[in-house]
Amino acid sequence: MEWYLGNYWYLLLLLLLPLLAVFLVRYLKWKNRKQELFAESRFHEQLFEKRSGFTKFFPLLYLLGTLFLIFSIIDLLSGSEEVKSSQKLNNVIFLLDVSNSMNAEDISPSRLGEAKNLMIQTMQKMTNDKVGIVIFAGQATSIMPLTTDYTSAETYISGIETNSMQIQGTDFLNGIKEAAEKFRNVSKDARKVVLLSDGEDNEGNDEADIRLANKEGIMITSVGIGSDEGAPIPEYQFGQLMGYKSDMSGQTVVSKRQTEALKKMAAATGGSYIDGNNINEAPDMIIDALKKKTGSSETMVKSQNAIHYYQYFLAVSLFFFFLIYIFNPKRDFNI
Repeated sequence: MEWYLGNYWYLLLLLLLPLLAVFLVRYLKWKNRKQELFAESRFHEQLFEKRSGFTKFFPLLYLLGTLFLIFSIIDLLSGSEEVKSSQKLNNVIFLLDVSNSMNAEDISPSRLGEAKNLMIQTMQKMTNDKVGIVIFAGQATSIMPLTTDYTSAETYISGIETNSMQIQGTDFLNGIKEAAEKFRNVSKDARKVVLLSDGEDNEGNDEADIRLANKEGIMITSVGIGSDEGAPIPEYQFGQLMGYKSDMSGQTVVSKRQTEALKKMAAATGGSYIDGNNINEAPDMIIDALKKKTGSSETMVKSQNAIHYYQYFLAVSLFFFFLIYIFNPKRDFNI
């Protein structure tokens, strides 16, 4: 704990000291001139009361008394202290898969709808953690920077659709790269990614994204959305169902959740895998997973409830003025 003597502007009160010193010097000179005018110096001993040698220190005592009085005023007005506050918090990027396979309806209302609901319910259970949102398919982009404004986050989430990303496909590596970019000013022990996906990786970059995550100190909590049995991928146009995605031979494509791929990413980065199909339990499980290796953030806070010492300064000031009173022969304030 460090203590600071008030606001620096209040230190201008110390300028009173040289002004007081000038006043005392001019007063002494004026008094001596008056005595010289009244009588010659050889008559001063008979005409004027002889003073104690201690009175020679009165000007110094006045200055010291005033100095400590100023210190007491400064401390009383603005004495403060800086307190180091340490908080346990995370910086969490929700990395959301918005590839077309997330439109599959093996989970109601759809994989993407389930993922969005999970994000909202998880954020509702957070307190001090900063959250950001990155969406990805064949490319990745950040749609919300790290913030504690969870209400705004819900607004961003509600507008996410699979057509939010023009280049389709599923490339986890691009998603991790975008998340890492958002973590540039975050300590490595507080970098967390919650990956919400069905696990299908069209690019085959699973090893590369794990290496990047470990290099950047990112812990991935993967949340699997969709069933292992799979479901066809609906294709919409202007909100209308036009059919289901088919392959080159005309066969309907069945998209399945790739659970093992998601588990591998989580385990390799020190995170956890969570089954996202249970909307009632998954948010709490995500919160518990994020508590692993929670980072700490230290900030300096200037406390307005600072410890004041003005009473000690005031006591010293009164002591010096008391000495002047005691040793003044006339018990007045003449020097």
